[in-house]
Amino acid sequence: MIKPLSTCLLAITISLLPLPASADPDSEAKGLAIAKEMKARDRGWGNSQSQMTMTLRTKGGDEVVREMRTKALEVTGDGDKALTIFDTPLDVKGTTFLSFSHTEGDDDQWIYLPAVKRVKRIASRNKSGPFLGSEFAFEDLSSFEVEKYQFDFQREETINGLPGAVIVMDPVDKYSGYTKIIAWVDTAHYRPHKLEFYDRRDTLLKTLTISDYKQYKNKYWRASTQVMVNHKTGKSTDILLKNIEFDVGLSDADFNENRLNRAR
Repeated sequence: MIKPLSTCLLAITISLLPLPASADPDSEAKGLAIAKEMKARDRGWGNSQSQMTMTLRTKGGDEVVREMRTKALEVTGDGDKALTIFDTPLDVKGTTFLSFSHTEGDDDQWIYLPAVKRVKRIASRNKSGPFLGSEFAFEDLSSFEVEKYQFDFQREETINGLPGAVIVMDPVDKYSGYTKIIAWVDTAHYRPHKLEFYDRRDTLLKTLTISDYKQYKNKYWRASTQVMVNHKTGKSTDILLKNIEFDVGLSDADFNENRLNRAR
């Protein structure tokens, strides 16, 4: 969910215990309503581009820093398209990742690896794997689509001084690496601030905190900082977005899997 995954880190009471799923129709309806409002408030942004710094950090504190550019295109009636181009360091320079999210069915994802000069399609059953050694999985890079989850409202909670809610998102895709994702969402602007990812054993695998929100076009919120911590390995990945621009003239032609080796 890197959108472009919009968001802000806060002072939240962190519970590391999985929350029980509920079969209460009222809580399911309330969770779904929050998810739909999140999506509704982010419709109409069109196209955008930004620069990104990704920092991979080991448990011992060693770091590798990568510089990238991202381009994104909103698709009416379906999920979004996103293109990521690696500029540095030299060992990943020229690597290009293309993702087509869908509201129904499997997402389409491809990666161009200049070392072998070939485009590789990411199979659906492999999308839980790590994205180029980071703590983000390929499935984390898809846009947020309501149809991909079942929702359950857990409780109201103050998030960074704003009214908020904690909801559980159960992926409907059988190939997802997660049994559930617990999301902390403010209900002032409907932005996620923290996500906890539970693995197939239903234990806490990763936590994503999202912060430094800024509003664009007087409507759309984007977070500058996202930090993913892997609780199993002690590793983490930071993503810093900068120079975010909207309405930059992107079209479908800029998101073509057959031209990934020539993406600029």
